[in-house]
Amino acid sequence: MTFSFNVTNQSPATVKADAIVVFVAKDGALSSSAQAIEDANQGLISKRLSCKDLAEKSGNAITLFDPAAIKAERVVVVYTESFTLDAQDFDELCDSLSTILTSLKQANITVCLNDLTVNGQNEAYLVQQLADVLVKNTYKFTGFKSDDDTNEPLASVVSFYSENQQAVAQAAKTGVSVANGKNVARHLGNLPPNICHPTYLAETALTLAEQNNKLSVRIVDEAEMAELGMHSLLSVGNGSAQPSKLIVMEYKGAAQADAKPYALVGKGVTFDSGGISLKPGAAMDEMKFDMCGAASVFGTVASVVELDLPINLVAVVGAAENMPSDCATRPGDVIKTMSGKTIEVLNTDAEGRLVLCDALTFVQQYQPKTIIDIATLTGAIIVALGDQAAGLFSNDQAFADTLIKSGEQTGDLLWQFPIWERYGKKLKSNFADLANIGTPGAGSITAACFLSEFVKDQTWAHIDIAGVAWNKGNSKGATGKPVGLLVNYLMNVK
Repeated sequence: MTFSFNVTNQSPATVKADAIVVFVAKDGALSSSAQAIEDANQGLISKRLSCKDLAEKSGNAITLFDPAAIKAERVVVVYTESFTLDAQDFDELCDSLSTILTSLKQANITVCLNDLTVNGQNEAYLVQQLADVLVKNTYKFTGFKSDDDTNEPLASVVSFYSENQQAVAQAAKTGVSVANGKNVARHLGNLPPNICHPTYLAETALTLAEQNNKLSVRIVDEAEMAELGMHSLLSVGNGSAQPSKLIVMEYKGAAQADAKPYALVGKGVTFDSGGISLKPGAAMDEMKFDMCGAASVFGTVASVVELDLPINLVAVVGAAENMPSDCATRPGDVIKTMSGKTIEVLNTDAEGRLVLCDALTFVQQYQPKTIIDIATLTGAIIVALGDQAAGLFSNDQAFADTLIKSGEQTGDLLWQFPIWERYGKKLKSNFADLANIGTPGAGSITAACFLSEFVKDQTWAHIDIAGVAWNKGNSKGATGKPVGLLVNYLMNVK
């Protein structure tokens, strides 16, 4: 099913639609829109509620057919615990609404979101979030299935009732753009690693640039990386037949062409076998998701381009495949980074930081206002946070607070960890400037401390998305996180 959006200022009782969605809360409380329909239909909604047809669980719904005295052909009554919700409750309600609206299979649906409030946010916020969820949930990854249903999906127009038409229409458009970016990230993450290798990512960036004249792309190949001294990134791909790439995407949207950009850096390990430090076989197929940090950067760039944001942005992806072979980097090897620092490789499965350190050094030549790197960096972050939040590490507390707020607004929750010097000392090496792993314990923190060695004089944040980048089980697949957070941050920078 596909969705498009518009805004109506016709009242719930007079709007012409195949279905109108209104809300009720605990103990039969009616929203103002539900009350308008109730008054026009002599207690229609209350009568159904009194029959206990609607279980009081958020997201449950009943449909009333052929209501008299209003123009809509059916009324969908949705239960919510309260008309005032927090962001998480509203996010869950949006998922329920997505299921409801999809199952209706109607061409014109009006949703009365104006009756809800979320943490003091305005109506436009609610519309943006629901449009985002509706479009995001239309994504299906079925291209490799021989029985793929190629029939044209039903198109549905969702109208939002509002007196503030211009702001709400723009909010819906923004929600669509953010969802499109999330789906770009999800698609790249879901692609099999025999297709989505570093060269494929480079070609994807070039294709994206062809579609917008504000976006330019530079692909740094292995020979040029060697000239630049990026031997850390190169070391990760030494064992693979697939050549490594550094992908640089520059978006020029600011009024001043030379305005300092914001920077994103993504880990793009398109398959992580662990290298010589080989991973266990169980669930190794999921290591195609080790490029989800890079995928989120691609998705964010796609959204920024679609939204035509008035900023400059540089996005750098370090892309490599980590494989064992007679050419692979060995435990005990010492490599020199672009920064000049040397690294003793104690474990070739701690490869993401080897990619990122050179990418972080490279991006600083643009003198960015802020740098955010995104990576499926450590299993330790999953031990700490599970699949509900990503780990945040930063050398600037005000910057960290801003990102945390963006995460709260978009559902991409962050939990901040320290990067104290005492943890960094665990990376001491007898044979190089630092080792690529620390002594046991605090693995996510020591990984972030490692990265911090390469961004000493920059406003920087590292987001470890290893626990939230993909779902397991029946819903297995890339999530697109944290595209929503990143776009929210970039939309609100001063």
